[in-house]
Amino acid sequence: MADQQIRPGGFNILPPVVKNLLIINGLFYLATMALSRFGIDLVELLGLFIPQSEYFRPHQLVSYIFMHGSMNHIFFNMFALWMFGNAIENYWGGKRFLIYYMVTGLGAGFIHLGVMEFQLFSVLKDLSADQIAMVKEGGAAVLQAGQNYSDSSLAQLNLLLNTPTVGASGAVFGLLLAFGMMFPNAQIYLYFLFPIKAKYFVIGYGLIELFSGVSNRAGDNVAHFAHLGGMIFGFILIKYWQKKGSRF
Repeated sequence: MADQQIRPGGFNILPPVVKNLLIINGLFYLATMALSRFGIDLVELLGLFIPQSEYFRPHQLVSYIFMHGSMNHIFFNMFALWMFGNAIENYWGGKRFLIYYMVTGLGAGFIHLGVMEFQLFSVLKDLSADQIAMVKEGGAAVLQAGQNYSDSSLAQLNLLLNTPTVGASGAVFGLLLAFGMMFPNAQIYLYFLFPIKAKYFVIGYGLIELFSGVSNRAGDNVAHFAHLGGMIFGFILIKYWQKKGSRF
């Protein structure tokens, strides 16, 4: 795509859908902190679990997008949502922007679950029925105590079944992809100092996420394939709109 101009009518630094998404994410985070004092774990209720987990509920495919695990997590996601989202919403308009945001968030969740299913299959074939039942019955309590099983296969199964995924990162990576496609020569400043064209930034970040996901570095606690899923679904949706002759 060539560089585009913002829609006639001026540039809104905080367009309505971006503003409301920021508010909703903030309210979910505050509610998570407040309700935890009363023993209500919103992360357990609204975070995304693998379908084989006893905590999985279908609504989590949507609700996980608005949940965050820490102040740093929500701050950087919301900063990126504003940074890239305002230009995209100003150009596309609110309806198309919201459709894109939700599709990429859902797509990220589906890709992430697909990868986890593959990992689950790889782990289950090495465990007995009794071992699997033991993890299903007591694994969550083990994690809540800040521990895990010493056996690596049991530990991995426990994490797969009882660790939720939260965050808007998949949708945010979708926005990053859209920004790079619509404004490929726009300058993005790494660490606010080093300029790089958006198209190169997107390609580089995508390759980093692919490498990080494939290498499966233990302990980084990042859903790399969810990020890639947001970018993949974003690319497909933009290409679909282009094929249908939709204006950008």
